[in-house]
Formats: sequence, structure tokens, C-alpha cells
Amino acid sequence: MQKRTKSLLEELESIGSNRDMNHVIENRANNVITSAINLIELISRHYSPDKAEILEKKLLSAIKGRDANRFSKSMRKKNED
Repeated sequence: MQKRTKSLLEELESIGSNRDMNHVIENRANNVITSAINLIELISRHYSPDKAEILEKKLLSAIKGRDANRFSKSMRKKNED
């Protein structure tokens, strides 16, 4: 009798399909929030307090409005100053 073995991709796929979606969302949210905090701290170190405050507001506004271009435009504008 021949034993059937699963491919590595089949194993990974089965693990992914059994994951709890709440757990996936929580993990991704934690990663995004941690990254955003690190970005805000980097902005604060790199720019003056006034510029950093504006960029932080633009970042949060871009996230809320689901428009990454909003923050990119602010960065280009700040680079021109």
C-alpha cells in the first residue's frame, strides 16, 4: 500500500484555511498599528514639530479616507519646502 504524502503547498493551504479570521484580523491590525507608531516616531525625529504634526494628521486622514495618495502628496509638498 502506497502512503500518500501532501505537498508543502497543500499543507500550507490547509493551515491557512483553518485559521480563525478574527485571529488573522487581530494580528494584521497589531502589525499595522505597530508600523504606524514606528512611522510617526520616525516622522517626529526627522521633521520639525510643526511639519511632523501636519504629516501625522495627513497620515491619519489618508488612512481614514482610504487614500494613500493623500499622504504621498503631503510628503512631496514637504520635500519641496
